[in-house]
Amino acid sequence: MKLNAIRHAGPEGVPLLIAHGLFGSARNWGGVAKRLSEGREVVAVDMRNHGASPWDAEHSYAAMAADLDEAVEALGGRADVLGHSMGGKAAMVLALTRPEAVRRLVVADIAPVAYGHTQAGLVEAMRRLDLSGVTRRGEADRRLAAAVEDRGVRAFLLQSLAIEADGARWALNLETLGARMPAIMGFPEVEGRFEGPVLVLRGGASDYVGDDRLPAFRGLFPDVRGETLEGAGHWLHAEQPDAFAEAVSRFLSE
Repeated sequence: MKLNAIRHAGPEGVPLLIAHGLFGSARNWGGVAKRLSEGREVVAVDMRNHGASPWDAEHSYAAMAADLDEAVEALGGRADVLGHSMGGKAAMVLALTRPEAVRRLVVADIAPVAYGHTQAGLVEAMRRLDLSGVTRRGEADRRLAAAVEDRGVRAFLLQSLAIEADGARWALNLETLGARMPAIMGFPEVEGRFEGPVLVLRGGASDYVGDDRLPAFRGLFPDVRGETLEGAGHWLHAEQPDAFAEAVSRFLSE
């Protein structure tokens, strides 16, 4: 497959493909993926313009869904798919446009709607960060704190900082991600419906999938159900990995 992938071997059966969110990576899902692989093979991918996957000037959901479709083909042509945030939108577009490729769909803390906020400020903070002489993440964190106050957000972003012998660099195509931010925050008009089972797993402390956004799912995904992880924020899989993995495993095993 074109996307860089981390595989977690498991029993034979329907594999699970994991698509991370904006600024994330396949490595972020290591613990959850390992636990879920107790029941199946799990493959976490770096989305385009992230991690070790190819960089491209195109970053639409149609393009990301096509990447995921290629990954599913490499897994045998049909898979369960789990997507968080940006990866959740790409997974939804895949299910709507290629429903035969998806058996069950898990959407983590995102809705099929356009959001009014933007992450352009974080892109700019990373682009402006002086990486000269940085040999440790702690030093990068100290410098980034001047632009990004939230320690947890900094820790998440710095997971995509590659520190190598010749210096530090972002494993993110910040130029493209910044330029395509309106499309990333939006959701394309897609014809079709996905009739398979869908789990919307949301964080109780997150405002990404409030009750007012649940109706947006029903016209596209008639067999949809919701579950809330109380106290979890937008990065619910990192904040409550055991509860998250348990909910996903239970849904996929039905």
